[in-house]
Amino acid sequence: MALVKPFRALRYDAGTAGPLDELVSPPHDVLTPELHARLLASSPFNAVRLVRPDDPEEAGRTLADWRARGVLVREEHPAVWILEEDFAGSDGAPRTRRGIVARVRLQPYEQGFVLPHEQTFPRQKDVRLRLLRATRTKLSPVLLLHEGEAPVPTGAPLLEAELEGVRSRLWPVEDAEAIEKIVAGIGGPLVVADGHHRYETALRFHQEEGSEETAYVLAVLVGTHDPGLEILPTHRLTTGAVPELDGGLHLTELEAADDALAALGAVPRERAAFVLVESGGATLAEADGPGPDTEVVDRLPLEGVSFTASAADAARAVSAGEATAAFLVRPPTVGDVEAVARAGGRMPPKSTYFYPKLTSGLLFAPFDE
Repeated sequence: MALVKPFRALRYDAGTAGPLDELVSPPHDVLTPELHARLLASSPFNAVRLVRPDDPEEAGRTLADWRARGVLVREEHPAVWILEEDFAGSDGAPRTRRGIVARVRLQPYEQGFVLPHEQTFPRQKDVRLRLLRATRTKLSPVLLLHEGEAPVPTGAPLLEAELEGVRSRLWPVEDAEAIEKIVAGIGGPLVVADGHHRYETALRFHQEEGSEETAYVLAVLVGTHDPGLEILPTHRLTTGAVPELDGGLHLTELEAADDALAALGAVPRERAAFVLVESGGATLAEADGPGPDTEVVDRLPLEGVSFTASAADAARAVSAGEATAAFLVRPPTVGDVEAVARAGGRMPPKSTYFYPKLTSGLLFAPFDE
């Protein structure tokens, strides 16, 4: 995979910036106002000031200031990094996801080197483009799937941080022969698991600049058979009027909302389905054919849509009157994601939630290589 390369990472200096646990942040798309405020208070150097600034130009000035003051330091030699993320899965069992952190060549999807599986929102890309222009740095990595696996690291990690119950550990690999072996084990095409907006924004920025330095995106590459891969559902909540379910769906009234997930899980994967939860009860809706559950839900005229991975949170929102209805769905499998991507299709936006989200602030990659 010649289009995957090492990079000279920009990272925090613990002696100047403080403990890494106080400096890392989730990526832009999962930052709630409450978490944003808490991270701002945790340290004057928290990465949230870069990945979710009030003003992109201010983020550019902040980044330059941190580099000048030695808060952020640059690695002398290029490396790929081995990343392990330890977390509790949705079933409560401990899991580890292992990946390779490297630069990946940006190419339009139609060239077949990197494939999407999900549609995107144009406005989010416009906001992130301003941030790339201001910082000229890859601030948060994209999660890519590949046919291969990351090597098992040895010894103590160089970097380690915990955020929201996820412990990330990083080992740099600088030896040229070892890097070549790791890169050779990455099989394509690559599939974007998480970070479609980041990938497409970086590609647009590169097309604006037209330089070799902007031709790569920061990525974490995880094998499709990695035991730590987990996809959570993306249930829909609506604050608008609840639409009538059309005659093309087979409807079953459920005795209790508590039965929703069990009833949904019993539907064969050959049929798309969802459960509509309202204050007065719940209804299982089944389509005649296959496809992502989210595709069937998103055909409905929903208003004021928000998303959650927690069915319990969705039900509570309906009970509390914060939402008029919830639409519970099943998560696609990794195989579903691969099949859609390789067939040239795209699921609706917010169809997959690869858990955990990659932590921002562990490694940055300036556009100067």
